[in-house]
Amino acid sequence: MEKGKVVCMENEYTKKTDRDVQFGFCKVACGVPTLRVGAPEENVRELCTLFDRAKDEHCEVLVFPELSICGYTCGDLFRHAVLLDACERALETLLRHTEGSDLLCVVGMPVRAGGALYDCALVLQNGKLLGVQPKEYLAEGAEFYEKRWFASGADATADSVRLAGQEVPFGRMLYETDWGLTVGVEICQDLWVPLPPSTFLALQGANLIVNLSASDEIVTKAAYRASLVKAQSAALLCGYAYCSAGVTESSTDLVFSGAALLCENGTILREGKRFSRKSELTSACFDIRKLESLRLQDVSFRDNAARAAIPNATPCRRVRLDLPPLPYRLYDGDADPCPFVPRGEKLHERCEEILQIQASGLATRMANIRSEKLIVGISGGLDSTLALLVSVRAVQLLGYPASNVLGVTMPGFGTTGRTYHNALALMKALGVTVREIRIDKACIQHMRDIGLPEDARDVTYENLQARERTQILMDLANRENRLLVGTGDLSELALGWCTYNGDHMSMYGVNASVPKTLVRHLVRHIADGSDPAVAEVLTDVLDTPVSPELLPPDENGEIAQKTEETVGPYELNDFFLYHFFRYGFGREKLAFLAGRAFAGRYDEKQIELCLTEFLRRFFRSQFKRSCMPDGPKVGSVSLSPRGDWRMPSDADCAAWLRKNES
Repeated sequence: MEKGKVVCMENEYTKKTDRDVQFGFCKVACGVPTLRVGAPEENVRELCTLFDRAKDEHCEVLVFPELSICGYTCGDLFRHAVLLDACERALETLLRHTEGSDLLCVVGMPVRAGGALYDCALVLQNGKLLGVQPKEYLAEGAEFYEKRWFASGADATADSVRLAGQEVPFGRMLYETDWGLTVGVEICQDLWVPLPPSTFLALQGANLIVNLSASDEIVTKAAYRASLVKAQSAALLCGYAYCSAGVTESSTDLVFSGAALLCENGTILREGKRFSRKSELTSACFDIRKLESLRLQDVSFRDNAARAAIPNATPCRRVRLDLPPLPYRLYDGDADPCPFVPRGEKLHERCEEILQIQASGLATRMANIRSEKLIVGISGGLDSTLALLVSVRAVQLLGYPASNVLGVTMPGFGTTGRTYHNALALMKALGVTVREIRIDKACIQHMRDIGLPEDARDVTYENLQARERTQILMDLANRENRLLVGTGDLSELALGWCTYNGDHMSMYGVNASVPKTLVRHLVRHIADGSDPAVAEVLTDVLDTPVSPELLPPDENGEIAQKTEETVGPYELNDFFLYHFFRYGFGREKLAFLAGRAFAGRYDEKQIELCLTEFLRRFFRSQFKRSCMPDGPKVGSVSLSPRGDWRMPSDADCAAWLRKNES
């Protein structure tokens, strides 16, 4: 799917009106115009052109650079009434041009108020000025001389100003909608100080900060600027739109690049083209509901807001903003199909970090209980493979040989030759102690004891095998003073795809917060750095279908029971889990985002079926998570009842299954 391309999915949502389904999206644009320094009337014509482009692209908020009506580099011309009067006339032209449009526009120009001149951001919509906000921290020193012309907004005494025939609020303000979007404004240097105005704006409710800037280019500044914007959006749990002056500013001593950055909670959604000699419009869709959810979960954010009674944190005036959310059909944001898996160059670095967390946690547990040996059940599947690899790392961290790990393979009714041989080959290649204990005879005896027919293939037939294996491992752990390492992963815990008091139980679960989609990448990462013997086995494990192997193989001796045929594709389930857990999204939004993320791979029916199954399984399996073993948290999602997730086992999922997103 091309970035920026609007895809209208033909599904049940197209039958509803935009008011029926509101996902809380807002499309924001940064417009960097070509301009002539000191020519407001001509510059506004270019601003109007960018305004029309933004409107055509269904943007809802448009941000222009600092002092963009006249140009940032006017110098001492700022002292001339000729320039200031021309700016006001140009503003009238821009206001007339915006009539009849809901598009919120934020533009910069010098404004006279209370006998002083201020560098201001003007917020306007549909021909009306909603507010004028002066720059609070003026850049002074080195190449900047702003105090030569402007007064600080922090010292302003005026609370209103008359511009373009309108009496307009003057000072720090918030612009609020009735659906959750709250916009705050700061100007360039305001962001670069220890306590930026945006901090106080966010603590008072702003979830979208726009910054009108004129940031010149020197070596390494672009990277630092981007890190600053990302960090502020992350700290404030907000969207941040940063728009800087372009190359057509005066180049007497400085060069500007037209930097445009659109960040959401520490992530750059879009970055504009720098050094362009034509006007540029860069846009991105922000998810305001996601930001609201993050703030609701963040107790520290609420505490900080409650304690920010600092003199500079004067309560903002609040301006009512009539701006509906972006119709979901027009959403053109990215939806990552693998949110648990980092992209590109970060993947191997992240994999190594996760393995270190897993192994370090296990090693610490071993040291604290004075255990030098581990035991792991090895099936030849992905999860037990990862648990074994982590176990070997853990004993090596403590200075013990790999042979201190006992790997036990326990063939049963469903074990295939492929997984059996891979389990043995991997243990031998890693140098761990190997033991084989068949479970079929013990299971048959148990079936007879409880009156289960030998030809039964029901859930009891499956679960008794898992419990038999766990009993063997627990008893061996006791007999040989070993710590039993669990193999189950986060995805299985979410879906309840584990046998209660069977593979559900261990003494330490190293994979407990690692989702299935990430397990695969961790194993591949280790395979890439392993010797040929280990790499060969790991590669075949990666190619083996995911299965508990609790039902007999097919007539060809191949795996007949494939997990994803029952619970649905793990990539879909992990996608649902991430957005359900992190942001509390409802059914319709989960389905909508999955439709975008997996366009061309799964149709609407497949997504809906898998989502329904996910929600049902998640709710009815909470009792298993309520008593899960200890295990290290490695990422942003953990279902431990002692950590991130506290849910009653009796919760009703009816509301989550209902399609009533609003």
